[in-house]
Amino acid sequence: MVRKIRLYGGLVLFFYLFTHLLNHALGLHSIAMMDEGREVFLALWRNPLGTFLLYGALISHMCLSLWGVYRRQHLHMRFWEMAQLVSGAIIPLLLVLHVLGTRFAHEIYGIEDNYYYELYALVVWRPDAGVRQVILFFLAWGHGCVGLHYWLRYRSGYQAFKPYALSLVVILPVISLAGFYVSSLKITELAANPLWLENFLVSANLPSAEEVGDIYRFETLLQVAFIFLLLLAFSARWLRYAYQRWQGTFKVSYPDGRALRAIKGTNLLDVSLMNGVPHASVCGGRGRCSTCRVRVGRGLDTLPSIEQDELRVLQRIGAAENMRLACQTYPILDLEITPLLPAESGMNMIGRQVSSIAQGQEREIAILFADIRGFTSLSEKKLPYDVVFILNRYFEAMGTAVEESGGRLDKFIGDGVMALFGIDRGVEAGCRNALKAAKRMAEKLDELNAHLAHELPQPLRIGIGIHTGPVIVGELGWGQATSITAIGDAVNTASRLESMSKELGAQLVISQPVAEIAGGDFSAFPKQHIQVRGRTGGMDVWSLTSAKDLPH
Repeated sequence: MVRKIRLYGGLVLFFYLFTHLLNHALGLHSIAMMDEGREVFLALWRNPLGTFLLYGALISHMCLSLWGVYRRQHLHMRFWEMAQLVSGAIIPLLLVLHVLGTRFAHEIYGIEDNYYYELYALVVWRPDAGVRQVILFFLAWGHGCVGLHYWLRYRSGYQAFKPYALSLVVILPVISLAGFYVSSLKITELAANPLWLENFLVSANLPSAEEVGDIYRFETLLQVAFIFLLLLAFSARWLRYAYQRWQGTFKVSYPDGRALRAIKGTNLLDVSLMNGVPHASVCGGRGRCSTCRVRVGRGLDTLPSIEQDELRVLQRIGAAENMRLACQTYPILDLEITPLLPAESGMNMIGRQVSSIAQGQEREIAILFADIRGFTSLSEKKLPYDVVFILNRYFEAMGTAVEESGGRLDKFIGDGVMALFGIDRGVEAGCRNALKAAKRMAEKLDELNAHLAHELPQPLRIGIGIHTGPVIVGELGWGQATSITAIGDAVNTASRLESMSKELGAQLVISQPVAEIAGGDFSAFPKQHIQVRGRTGGMDVWSLTSAKDLPH
């Protein structure tokens, strides 16, 4: 609720600033045009509802920002987060005089705070106030734009809209500042005319010297009060930290053997960041993304229950029961965690679906291995560029055959290919698709040999082995080298069958379980009982001279 109120308040303030800058841009035409636009601006913001929304948003946004400072466990921040904090501390100090000189002076002293009055005060009477206003303009606009970006970047469609938003972010302040500059030149020219200046001073009802003194004294009072509140927030934060330390600590253990101790009331993300442990967190620990997610080992049952906001994110990504968001998890006892994303994870990882397969699951699937026969001796007679060219064409042909047959291309191993079938559709469809892929690979190999006839002293030949069985399927690897793959005895057996295809003088070797599950008629092909290295007992296989001979 605190985040939402702070967000809505920020949105109201940003819209106010947006309309204010549009009004300034009319200065490119004339000061009179600025005043005409001001009438619309005042109709929007100086009615009871607009006043309540504006000043309610201003006060709530400032107070909840101070509350955010108090609640922070650490001050380790990215550049833009620090810029948000610093600009948020400076803006109220610069803003107070502008508010007192316009709305306050209008309501209390009856000043007609039109653009002639404003420009005269900022450009002619107190140029230093004009400089402060320009600084305030840049700080407020930058603060609002960064806040909007941090909020919207998790929304679908924002990446497509972002270039247009960036254009608006740049264009609007430029034309607004240009309008202010042109109107400043105009008011300077008018003020140089004694007759105009005399008439203006008579009709403008400018505040008296005593009233001006009151305004500046009130400004100082409000500035001191805000600085006091800011110091109070930091002091209270320090006292809260001391109290939490007195309450006790807990220990967090990481996969690399590190064990860090932290005070109760610290979330897991802060534990990492305060101790220099790299930990992904795109949203900065606000619970708006899932990049800080961790798998909890020992100590899971001692964690506090999941709050609604965290639960919503975890359900969105299909998280397992032992997965938590580090930024939303506040341990009270020792536990072990494993961060699930590399620390440099960016926007492409937000909201990524984390299926049970990715986390690790036993499945019965079909596995296909294929390898080029005699490629080592062939590559010795080729230039490196030629070898790379031929291999890339081969990989393209084999990968296309696998994907067209409904398989998942797992990896290329040297000049070999590993593919998985049936992860999503079941083992029966997997076995049929694996056989279909083998046939397509043989056909595409013939096409490739025809295209590369002038490059090859002899056609490329491949051996293919297909087996099925239970394996562990999950996301394995580290850093950027992470992918869904399979491990288990069935994978090793499929690799052995591919190697034995050479001994059997065949292009394709199929294990009996694959043939039975696929349901095809293989009686026309030789059947052998073989011993597979690494397995106890033998197994029956069918060998085919050409995979293109497979029945439909």
